[in-house]
Amino acid sequence: MPADPTSRDAEASHATSRRQGLAALTLGAIGVVYGDIGTSPLYTVKEIFLPATHVALNPRNLIGAVSVIFWALMLVVTLKYVLLILRADNRGEGGGLALTALASSAVRSKPALRAALLLLGVFGATLFYGDGVITPAISVIGAMEGLEVLTPGLAPYIVPASLAVLVGLFLIQRFGTGLVGRWFGPIIVLWFVTLAATGVLHIAQQPAILAALDPRHAWVFLIERGWHLFAAVGAIVLALTGAEALYADMGHFGRRPIQLAWTFFVLPALALNYMGQGALLIGDPSAISNPFYRMFPDALRLPAVVLATLAAIIASQAVISGAYSMTKQAIQLGFLPRMEVRYTSAKEAGQIYMPAVNWALLFGVLAAVLYFGSSSALAGAYGIAVTLTMMITTVLTFFVVSRGWGVPAPVAVGATLFFLVIDALLVAGCLIKFFDGGWFPLLLGLLLFGLMSTWARGRTLLMESIRRDGIELQPFIDALDPRSIHRVERTAVYAVANPETVPQALLHNLKHNQVLHERNVILTVAFHEVPWVGMDERVEVESLGHSFWRVTLHFGFMNTPDVPKALALVDTQGLRIPPFETTYFLSRETVVPTPGGGMANWRERLFAAMTRNASGVVEFFRLPDNAVVELGTRVQI
Repeated sequence: MPADPTSRDAEASHATSRRQGLAALTLGAIGVVYGDIGTSPLYTVKEIFLPATHVALNPRNLIGAVSVIFWALMLVVTLKYVLLILRADNRGEGGGLALTALASSAVRSKPALRAALLLLGVFGATLFYGDGVITPAISVIGAMEGLEVLTPGLAPYIVPASLAVLVGLFLIQRFGTGLVGRWFGPIIVLWFVTLAATGVLHIAQQPAILAALDPRHAWVFLIERGWHLFAAVGAIVLALTGAEALYADMGHFGRRPIQLAWTFFVLPALALNYMGQGALLIGDPSAISNPFYRMFPDALRLPAVVLATLAAIIASQAVISGAYSMTKQAIQLGFLPRMEVRYTSAKEAGQIYMPAVNWALLFGVLAAVLYFGSSSALAGAYGIAVTLTMMITTVLTFFVVSRGWGVPAPVAVGATLFFLVIDALLVAGCLIKFFDGGWFPLLLGLLLFGLMSTWARGRTLLMESIRRDGIELQPFIDALDPRSIHRVERTAVYAVANPETVPQALLHNLKHNQVLHERNVILTVAFHEVPWVGMDERVEVESLGHSFWRVTLHFGFMNTPDVPKALALVDTQGLRIPPFETTYFLSRETVVPTPGGGMANWRERLFAAMTRNASGVVEFFRLPDNAVVELGTRVQI
């Protein structure tokens, strides 16, 4: 019997749509995910042959160095990230905090180990901010250094031009990345095509560089370095910066588009360009001053500078957007105080702008450009944060693989040790650059870790204090005599952190106003160590008697905590909360540090300052401005 042509057409249409969707996601992944690692050819080869690395510029070392770069891309990026770690998705999401939540869930039965993994993951997240400062600085200044290749007289303008581009980049963040994002994919595609084309042209002139595909040349190169091995590795690791973005951006594009983009487009383009730079230097060692731009004929160097600048801006944009997302996740997991979050797209919830993060990053990036002044100097600071993050990712993945996936212990341990050896070599290569600038991202990460750990510990102490000094909720409700209290025909929502004690705002209402609302909702917002909580699991309602209800709203760390929208779901569970007849009562705690508390006095004072400067609950939970009453209370910790 012949198939229904209508059915065939529908199936063909569905398959075409699916292919088009995959193609669009792959193009988007090229534009956003690979901008950072795609700009590494601007400076990597030049750094390998600096005098500090003790690598002589000769054909043998050129083939060996390019071979190490190629096989590092194969082992670290392709094998570790593309094939293994991309499989460790937390409900479709990736990134340091998503992996941390996944690993901690895998060892839920061991509280001490779980706490240690959480701290390790948070430290890894703080290192991301170090990368967020260095990446825009080194990418933009590396692109601007092409001005000196065009005309040596332009050298004094490299730093001012870099500062101008960076200031402009951060100033436009408030308008959102949607419009600019449409251009990311095509521009970066053109960038990678340019990398591949220039590489092929120079390989054709010096085909001997193709020997770099043989891993034995990489091994010999590393062995011959002796005690100078770490200096060489510290430069080669620059080719890997941006590998973490593959995993961090998985939630935006999915695993398959990222894998396809890397395997069939990005990796070949990078490999061809690195081999092309090696081929150029075999024929013309004097090009080592800037091998990337020297690959272009004179007539094409100005367009190359323009294209490289656009690629650097896109690479920077991806890191900046990632910093916003990371901060929002950290806030909702309880590691940072609330900050203002502006949603810049009516369609894409992930497109956000955070003013405090934006200006802090801008200050750090400008300071880095002014202090270091060149891509070579910034290369000393670049790498430590990235390689330590890679090592932390390997450790966390072990617990996901062994405990979460149930992979046999010998396999999990063997794979983890293999990657840990590589990670340790990369970290050691970067640590020797500590005094050359490597201290910069580490210091930034440690400061942020201090803030995050202080906030998390302070919130724990605050909850303990409220629980200790509060009045138990259920006995209080049972003891109420509704006939002796004046009731008003509205709904009162009391937002609390501890749903087991009477809200201070409720006590103030009874004491000063001597009224009780017709319906009283004790509201708690719970954030979970998963990226998304579906609408079918959003609301939990419990009747407490005397027209009191306990409502818990559940969100993942990627969800937008829109409380009024979530409360609209309680209608299906026997409770009605009319939006125009509801008042939200909030308790704003004033933290009072006390001697001999749960933290050092300076940390308690820091926590109190962070609490005072935290963004308001109204904006964070998207409460209506004209329906909120805030009442203050002092809490000792």
